[in-house]
Amino acid sequence: MDNKDTVKTPYNHTPNAWALFPLVVFLFTYLVVSILAGDFYKMPITVAFSIASVVAIAQSKGGKLNNRIEQFCRGAANSNILLMVLIFILAGAFAQTAKAMGAIDASVNLALSILPDNLLVAGIFITACFISLSVGTSVGTVVALTPVAAGIAQKTGLDLSLMVGAVVGGAMFGDNLSFISDTTIVATRTQGCNMSDKFKANVLIALPVAVATTLIYIITSQSALPNTGSVTIDWIKVIPYLVVLITAISGVNVLLVLLIGIVLSGFVGLLTGGFGIWEWTASMGLGINNMGELIIVTLLAGGILEMIRFNGGIDWIILKLTSHVRTARGAELSIAGLVSFANLCTANNTIALIMAGPIAKDIATNFDIPAKRSASILDIFSCFVQGIIPYGAQLLMASGLAMISPIEIMQNLYYPYLLGFTTLLIILLRKRKV
Repeated sequence: MDNKDTVKTPYNHTPNAWALFPLVVFLFTYLVVSILAGDFYKMPITVAFSIASVVAIAQSKGGKLNNRIEQFCRGAANSNILLMVLIFILAGAFAQTAKAMGAIDASVNLALSILPDNLLVAGIFITACFISLSVGTSVGTVVALTPVAAGIAQKTGLDLSLMVGAVVGGAMFGDNLSFISDTTIVATRTQGCNMSDKFKANVLIALPVAVATTLIYIITSQSALPNTGSVTIDWIKVIPYLVVLITAISGVNVLLVLLIGIVLSGFVGLLTGGFGIWEWTASMGLGINNMGELIIVTLLAGGILEMIRFNGGIDWIILKLTSHVRTARGAELSIAGLVSFANLCTANNTIALIMAGPIAKDIATNFDIPAKRSASILDIFSCFVQGIIPYGAQLLMASGLAMISPIEIMQNLYYPYLLGFTTLLIILLRKRKV
């Protein structure tokens, strides 16, 4: 592609920096205002997204107001967005049912009996790494482990945001490395390399970062060591969580996994007298209602990001990042920046990779960058950004299940930050020949 030529979007719109303004409005309204106020609960995230949505519709080139609103709605009704909503609904129902039945308390006691007191946070992180590597999905890992991590924090007095941050960080470890992860599949296919080659390139960066993160969690949790004492494990109530983890690791669809968890939790609750049939249905309803804010944010984000794409925001980023590449180092930085910005604008690392992958392949070919290296850079930076944006599925799900602000979790996301920083450093220090 000749970067001097005018680049057309799929919607026949030229690259347009102004299309990114709604994202700037959201970041300012939510992040900056919250920081200035010194309280991340002063500005509800739903209000910030509502303001950004109004701006996105108002500034769009989509013609009449009705047409612009319809375009926004198409983004909110995207199949990926609706799939996330379905996951949130079932996750809420499962989490609340499991809590009412006593599965979370039983699972917490099991974790406390296995892990030493000074390794609780690090143990949760390692567990999340293992599960996500096996499952290949960060969202599924967050759904499975966040309630347990929150329960441990409540019972031991450990910082809740630290525990949940360990879960999200570990979830992104497997998302980046797993052979069955969507990001791994897309990154390797768009770059034309073997999964094993890309894994070897990634693991040389990700594994040392994971070890360093584990040490950080051990050190940071030393100042508030809990005294868990002796705990009693109600094994029958642990069964729903064990089944959920086993089926997830076996590769069962996440929706089916959650449905199995709901039914099994209800059955065990009825069997043990934890609740009656109507209490079971009430707990499911409460869990779904608790996901209401999360669902609203997801739909609004889908609409905003569609307007950004429609108006040429992503194409503008692509044009700017690829027009001044002169060296192999610059090419690798442009690949990293390209997928990072695409992820920032789509809040979906798989979609970001699909968009950025073919362009990254052209850049890598032109500058003799091995396919395994370009695939590794693509996957790492997509997972880095996805793991730290407050409107991404991982942080929204974790914050919804733990009932804390995404910003609080972001303060303890050591793994994604270290992964992004380390990879950027490697690119900057690279030799001319790979």
